[in-house]
Amino acid sequence: MKFIIVFAALFAAALAAPNQDAEILRYENDNIGVEGYNFALETSDGTSKQEQGQLKSLPEGDAIVVRGSFQYLDNEGQVHTTSYIADENGYQPQSADIPVA
Repeated sequence: MKFIIVFAALFAAALAAPNQDAEILRYENDNIGVEGYNFALETSDGTSKQEQGQLKSLPEGDAIVVRGSFQYLDNEGQVHTTSYIADENGYQPQSADIPVA
């Protein structure tokens, strides 16, 4: 359950300051019930997000495993993309923008 909270917080932070002039170009939301969901959003300012969630049975109970990505354009016009998995191992982002230790 912790990974869902972390994922939600990171997603909210990524979209916290949207461009007020951006228009939604594409919005898809397919809630397939308890089994999972598919979601996609694209705006005119170059921001996009897509993810899929599927129910997974674990020894400690059922959980939703989320896989997705988001991207945005910075003020210089450079595209930043992050893909991620959120599962029983936590939130696992991958991006060229994330420093590696």
